[in-house]
Amino acid sequence: MMHYVYLLRSDSAPGYTYVGYSADLKTRLKTHNQGGSPHTAKYRPWKLETYLAFSTKTQALAFETYLKSHSGKAFAAKRLWPT
Repeated sequence: MMHYVYLLRSDSAPGYTYVGYSADLKTRLKTHNQGGSPHTAKYRPWKLETYLAFSTKTQALAFETYLKSHSGKAFAAKRLWPT
């Protein structure tokens, strides 16, 4: 089983982005786009910009936490978000 860290961008408000974790990426994206997540419902629909797969949940959650930190946001802006 793979574990995913994903980066979403709002189609309706492109300045809004979201970083998350899931073990089932397709279902999780569908949930975001159906308004099933209170953090993302307001800015749907969302498109998947980037995802990274990890072999363990621990690795994935640690990377998600990093991407939400100040230095992780800078890294993602430079390396993960499409220009």
